Amino acid sequence: MPSVCPCNPSVAYASCCQLLHRGAPAATAEALMRSRYSAYVLGLADYLKATWHPDTVPAALDLEDTPGLRWIGLDVKRHADFGDGNAMVEFVARYKVGGEPAVRMHEVSRFERVDGYWLYVDGEFPG
Repeated sequence: MPSVCPCNPSVAYASCCQLLHRGAPAATAEALMRSRYSAYVLGLADYLKATWHPDTVPAALDLEDTPGLRWIGLDVKRHADFGDGNAMVEFVARYKVGGEPAVRMHEVSRFERVDGYWLYVDGEFPG
C-alpha cells in the first residue's frame, strides 16, 4: 500500500482513504469521492462496486481495460450537501495512458446517503 494518499499526497494513506477502504463510512460525499478516486488508482474494484448505488452499479467493472493507464492527480472543485441525503461533488481527475499527454476528466457526481453510507449514483461530464 502507498505511504501517501492518492487523493491528497500531503496526507498519509493510512489516515485518509485506507480507513474507508477498510470499511469505515465516509463522513461526506466528498470523502467518499476521494476514496473512490484512490480506489481507481489502487485497483480496488470491489470497493468501487460496494460504494456504487445499487440502482446504477454496473454488472462488471474492469479496471484493466486500458493498458498503461496511470492516474496522476485529483482536484476537487466543489462539494454541496443538499441536506436531504443527496450531495454533489465536482472534480477534475488527471490521468495518462502510456506516453500520451495527460487527460483531464471533469465530472459532476451525484451521491445519495443510504442506511448511513454515502453511495455514488452517477455523474455528468460538463462542457
